[in-house]
Amino acid sequence: MEPVTEHADLSRSGSAQACADPSKGDRRAALREASTVLVSACLLGEACRYDGRSQRSERVLAALEGKAVVPVCPEVGSGLPIPRPPVDLCGGSGVDVWAGQARALEREARVDRTEDFKRGAQLALEAARNFGASVALLKEKSPSCGSQRVYESGVLRPGEGITTALLRAHDVTVVSDEEL
Repeated sequence: MEPVTEHADLSRSGSAQACADPSKGDRRAALREASTVLVSACLLGEACRYDGRSQRSERVLAALEGKAVVPVCPEVGSGLPIPRPPVDLCGGSGVDVWAGQARALEREARVDRTEDFKRGAQLALEAARNFGASVALLKEKSPSCGSQRVYESGVLRPGEGITTALLRAHDVTVVSDEEL
C-alpha cells in the first residue's frame, strides 16, 4: 500500500490542531451540506468495536438521512479481530503517532498495534477519497476515531485519534458523534 501522508502536515501539536480546525458550528454545517459522509461503522450498528459491540446512534442515523454513507472501521479494516484487546495511545495523540513520537499499545499486554492503526487510517482516507467524502462522522474517545478526546495510557485526555489526525491533515472535516 502506498503511504498517503506524503504531503500532509502532521507535525502540529494537539493544541495547535484545535486552533486550526473549523468551529463546532462550521463542522456541523459541513456535515449538513455534505452529500457523502465517511462514518464510523459502530455508530451505524455494526458490532465492530473492540468489545464486539456496536454504538448504534439514532442521532447519527438522523443526521445522515438522505446522504450517501461510507461505513468504516479502521481497526477492523486493518485486519484486527472482533473482539480485540482495548488499545490506548501512549506518548501523545494521533498527530504524535504520525510524527513517530507516540504509539498505539494494547492496554494490558502492551502489544504494539501502531502499524495496524496507521494502516486502518490509510484505508479510511482512501475510502474518503474514492467516494468523495469531505466530511467524516466518527466515534469519540476511540484511539482511531476520537476527534476531541482519546485514551492515553488509560486516562481520557484531550486529543485526536490516529485516523482523525490523518483525515484532518488531508482536509477532511471530522465531526464527533458527541457534537450532534
